[in-house]
Amino acid sequence: MAFTFKPYTPAAKYKTAAAYFSMEFAVDQALKTYSGGLGFLAGSHMRSGYELKQNLVGISILWSFGYYDQGRAADQTMQADFRQKHYSFLEDTGLLFPITIHGADVFVKVLYLAPEVFGTVPMFFLTTDIAENDYISRTISHHLYDPDAAARVAQSILLGVGGGKMLDLLGRKTDVYHLNEGHGLPLAFYLYEKHGRDLAEVQKRLVFTTHTPELAGNEERPMKLLTDMSFFGEVPEEEIRRVARIENDALNYTLTALRFARKANAVSKVHGLVSLEMWGHYDGICPIIPITNSQNGSYWRDPQLAAALKTKNDDALLARKQELKRDLFKIVADQTGNIFDPEVLTIVWARRFAGYKRADLILRHFDRFVALATNTARPIQIIWAGKPYPKDFGAVDLFNEIIKRTAHLKNCAVLTGYELGLSAALKKGSDIWLNTPRFPREASGTSGMTAAMNASVNLSIADGWIPEFTRDGENGFLITHSDEHLPEEVKDDQEATDLLDVLENKVVPMYYDQPKDFLKVVKTAMKDVEPAFESGRMAREYYELLYKA
Repeated sequence: MAFTFKPYTPAAKYKTAAAYFSMEFAVDQALKTYSGGLGFLAGSHMRSGYELKQNLVGISILWSFGYYDQGRAADQTMQADFRQKHYSFLEDTGLLFPITIHGADVFVKVLYLAPEVFGTVPMFFLTTDIAENDYISRTISHHLYDPDAAARVAQSILLGVGGGKMLDLLGRKTDVYHLNEGHGLPLAFYLYEKHGRDLAEVQKRLVFTTHTPELAGNEERPMKLLTDMSFFGEVPEEEIRRVARIENDALNYTLTALRFARKANAVSKVHGLVSLEMWGHYDGICPIIPITNSQNGSYWRDPQLAAALKTKNDDALLARKQELKRDLFKIVADQTGNIFDPEVLTIVWARRFAGYKRADLILRHFDRFVALATNTARPIQIIWAGKPYPKDFGAVDLFNEIIKRTAHLKNCAVLTGYELGLSAALKKGSDIWLNTPRFPREASGTSGMTAAMNASVNLSIADGWIPEFTRDGENGFLITHSDEHLPEEVKDDQEATDLLDVLENKVVPMYYDQPKDFLKVVKTAMKDVEPAFESGRMAREYYELLYKA
């Protein structure tokens, strides 16, 4: 039977037809097409878009091997495994078409994720891992964020050109094309060719979300590599240089997207200021507004915790929290052999494992940390989890170093397999959600939102979304960040000291000596986080602030 695309009737207020391009989506534990926060955010967007019945589709790549499977070597250190994935719930659309990569035809097959499977807007996943392609072409869609430069460029062409062409072949009229990060930038050049090489026509249709102040997250590639790889389609290099205002021999994806879009958004108010500082002095960029990232409540929140809050039943809330802690501690015992106690204050640091997020900040003054960790009068338990990029050897070493340094402490655990399922268990089973990025390098950070929904209190540097949410001592706890112009070593020392001060002098005493006050902080956070940081608000704002011409 031929594939027909007619998923649901959009709500009247969301008639504008939008297509959202993202390299990764985390919509369910069963579909491993994500690496971290960018995917978690995109997945929540797709879920809220469905709940609001927005006229939105998601477009991504079907990664044959996902990101990677995080396991352990014989000595307990991290091991990256790559296993091929299979999904019977994706529907073959029958669409098969060529795109040009490195001057040659590469065939693209399109698979469809229907809204009813996971409660998302309609989603399309592109693959080149099919019999019609040679081996090299097949590998384009093997690994999310392939470390090879040419492969990464090919992946961008697959997402941008493949996604744009697919929409045309489907016959779906698309009013707004939304690039989530710069990865799908070739879409801009596909639209440029399609609309008579008129930049204004592209700008009418293209919007862009920039996510990161990290240079590594703002891709830049040599022009020679891009022209060799057919990144610009049929458009001559001289014309690209003129239209994209390229002044040297490299093209920055973020800057170019800001020049081809009519409007862009940063992902928190702090990040809005940082983005204007980074890009605002360049000619020809579009306006950048803040739309703070958020997460989908119906997916993330525990229904029993939410019901206990709503009915003001403190006993039920505390009892459910104990259950959720016990569930998490079964995972801890299974992975590490350590038995944790649900009565004990439990701190979790868990997110994408990148250097600037400083997973080891709490260990920086190690003797002081050990004294805190071995205090039997007011005990604590600490869990770390996260997936380093497998080729980021510094981050992998840090992950392994935390395992080694805390191995002698039976109340410390480092867990592997940080995906949606483990993430949910950690948020529901923790008392404190620890967040220690170097200010102002955390563009948004959304894990603390879903922690707060589940009665876990944020202890955080005031970066990303946190300044919009946290009132110190009322709905969370703040770590004072140092002057950002100080040397990193000095900042790390000062902020590690303040982190331990806050734990020793505020958090631990409140948890054990004023449990009613601690519960009040928990409940205030649960009330404050929604609806402001629930992704229904974000999905609405995208239509109201970004998609409207």
